[in-house]
Amino acid sequence: MFEREARLIATACQPDIVQIEHIGSTSVPGLSAKPVIDLLVGLPSFDLAPLVVERMVAHGFTYLPQYEDGMPFRRLFIREEDGKRVSNIHTVEADTPFWVRHLAFRDHLRTHPETRDQYQTLKQDLARREWDSVNDYARAKTDFIRAVEAAILP
Repeated sequence: MFEREARLIATACQPDIVQIEHIGSTSVPGLSAKPVIDLLVGLPSFDLAPLVVERMVAHGFTYLPQYEDGMPFRRLFIREEDGKRVSNIHTVEADTPFWVRHLAFRDHLRTHPETRDQYQTLKQDLARREWDSVNDYARAKTDFIRAVEAAILP
């Protein structure tokens, strides 16, 4: 699924992207996840963001501008098929702190099964609860994620 989504993004945005990375729980073998692919799209400069928004929308991605206030350095898109979300696409300038910490967290979970399993347990516990929104569920994971990042990032 990641490769298909990455091809669609590359078709929409080339040559104005540096790299497309698979992030989120689906990128970590052995970690349970919803069937939604998270992608991190790296731009050589965030000055290209308006052009990327235009191209992504023209290629059928849905742009979510309401998240710009909280993260002005990111442009968020989703893609749906048959009314179901298929992907979340986080577009940022490559090599910025957002980029680095997402890849570091993913790579750490891939190479440290004990941390991956702790995260799995947390996710399962949180999944049993009722949430007003998926954003509340995501925020509930933040303390764990930030603790891992603090331990692995300089």
